[in-house]
Amino acid sequence: MQGFRTELENPLVQKDIIELERKIRLFREGKIHEEKFRSLRLARGVYGQRQPGVQMIRIKLPYGRLTTQQLYRISDVSDEYATGNLHITTRQDIQLHYVSLERTPELWAELEKDSVTLREACGNTVRNITGSAMAGVDPGEPFDITPYAHAFFEYFLRNPVCQDMGRKFKMAFSSSDNDTAYAFMHDLGFIPKVKFENGTEIRGFKVVLGGGLGSQPHIAEEVTDFLHEDHIIPFAESVIRIFDRYGERTKRNKARLKYLIQEIGKDAFLELAEKERLALKNKTYKINRQTEAPQVPETIFPAPEISNPLKYEQWLRTNIAAQKQAGYVTVGIRVQNGDIKTPVARRFAALVREVAADDIRLTNTQGILLRFVKEENLPYVFEQLNSLGLATPGFESVADITSCPGTDTCNLGISNSTGITRELERVLLEEFPDLIYNRDITIKISGCINACGQHAMAAIGFHGSSMKIGKLVAPALQVLLGGGPTGNGTGVASEKIIKVPSKRGPQVLRTLLEDYFENSQEGELFNQYYNRQGKIYFYDLLNPLASQENITPDDFIDWEHTEAYKPAIGIGECASVMIDLVATLLFEAEERIQWSSEALEAGDYADAVYHAYTGFVNSAKAILISDGIKTNTQAGIIRDFDAKFAETGLISLPVSFSELVYQINQQEPSKEFAEAYLDQSRLFNQQVSEYRSMQLAGETVDKA
Repeated sequence: MQGFRTELENPLVQKDIIELERKIRLFREGKIHEEKFRSLRLARGVYGQRQPGVQMIRIKLPYGRLTTQQLYRISDVSDEYATGNLHITTRQDIQLHYVSLERTPELWAELEKDSVTLREACGNTVRNITGSAMAGVDPGEPFDITPYAHAFFEYFLRNPVCQDMGRKFKMAFSSSDNDTAYAFMHDLGFIPKVKFENGTEIRGFKVVLGGGLGSQPHIAEEVTDFLHEDHIIPFAESVIRIFDRYGERTKRNKARLKYLIQEIGKDAFLELAEKERLALKNKTYKINRQTEAPQVPETIFPAPEISNPLKYEQWLRTNIAAQKQAGYVTVGIRVQNGDIKTPVARRFAALVREVAADDIRLTNTQGILLRFVKEENLPYVFEQLNSLGLATPGFESVADITSCPGTDTCNLGISNSTGITRELERVLLEEFPDLIYNRDITIKISGCINACGQHAMAAIGFHGSSMKIGKLVAPALQVLLGGGPTGNGTGVASEKIIKVPSKRGPQVLRTLLEDYFENSQEGELFNQYYNRQGKIYFYDLLNPLASQENITPDDFIDWEHTEAYKPAIGIGECASVMIDLVATLLFEAEERIQWSSEALEAGDYADAVYHAYTGFVNSAKAILISDGIKTNTQAGIIRDFDAKFAETGLISLPVSFSELVYQINQQEPSKEFAEAYLDQSRLFNQQVSEYRSMQLAGETVDKA
């Protein structure tokens, strides 16, 4: 894996930033359709916030890796353009809030000075490639998955096959069968495996497909127990191409990969993916296994007097993990709600340079790992972290709750998730202090059903909701139980139990824990206890807390709020002028054809073919929309264009439209084919544009 380098001189990065500035201007002038502008800005990490007129910026950090220089850079950017707060997400990204739309290109340019990108951090793209934060130091790993996750990041970033899909696509690499990256809840998940042939180690991965959370969680299905390392990128590209072509594009709640697989079946899906291999740029792809040797400071610091001996002992027991490298440990850092202020972040970065490898990893539990710390320096590290408020014991324990921002900033939030998180952690600290040693029970909270806080895979999960009480509406929590990974790419989705007023969340937690401590059998884990007792048992246990008979005025006020609760969804930005969506789609088609031409000139023949393919589809989609025909999938667009325009002769083609377009997966992506396919896409776009002009002029379109 190559090291980080400054990317601002990269012409692709420059083009991206200039293009974002230009599209913002056109949007403000009312020359780009709102939906198209939303798609473009989301694919560049710019997300409309709950508060009107400001944006959330998501910074893409593959597998959560971060250097100290990048942390300094992000902190400076947050101070200049945002609020001086860094929010760590469950996908190992960092988010900044309250950013002006007009300043986002400038912000992006500043980040790229230290190779930090916003590209494809949001939107219908391949999202951040996540990975086990212990990768490379995990004593139980067959090999380090870091270079594989990094190769995926580089391969799919700006890749034409994943720029405008029907929905987002998520992938994860776990470092071992423990599946700490939660492969089981991803569109594609990878678990490292080795086998030996004639005494030689062969590397590969168990692959799982079609997982996801949201309102209808689905556990990924096994594709194979061993896929050779040289085949994982081609396989992933085949899967993404089929998802792009056949995936739902209109009904967002049915547009994830899991629904497509449920509709056509795993075997049929994999058969389509196998047929796509001919069209791939790479039939095999050899990943560079090499990683840079960590540069670890050699200084041994004198052991200071420990200011809080009890806290230090707890910290040693709960926040320190042995590495496979002798003499070194990894330090886990709890970050409440995933929020860290920039002054703290800078002092933390300075400490990393003193005592650890310049290889910070953000975790999918919203924490931080400090790697390659010499055991002799632990007293010094503790005192330094403690002075920053970063030495709280109980890393990834019951008391370390995962939560999304909820109604603080998110458009989709229904009720507060950050305030209830702080309250539950307070309850655990004061009433159940020994649970800082328990890593079996996980607690995760989301502000809505969409599961950014991963509540659907928690032993104890909550998601924000609301409930009608008389003529008023109160903030509520849906309680879910029994979820989590079961190892080796498998897992269990938590089950919905009951909905309670939000202010009763602490009592729900007390009731569940006290019942478990009182009635569980010796050595019985929480999910084992849940499975033995069953869903109805827990519904009956919690039902008194859902009763509306003893409602108080406080139940109508959300956590850390003073005003009465209002079940409102935040307002996103909108264009001041309604734009012709058909014209926008035709413009997008022309743009893709231009990109195809540029890729052809650069010798990127597979990219040229895919851009030309998208030009075909967008052109056809535009004219179908002009006739009021639904365009749910790319495959449907191709089929419906044939029926409406090609077969009727309204638009004359040398062969059927499907034959024309589906050359994409019947030809090698050679220079000759790319040139011919681009010419055909350009000619088709001209025909459609002429047809549209006649439509707008009110002329009768005669059959050819």
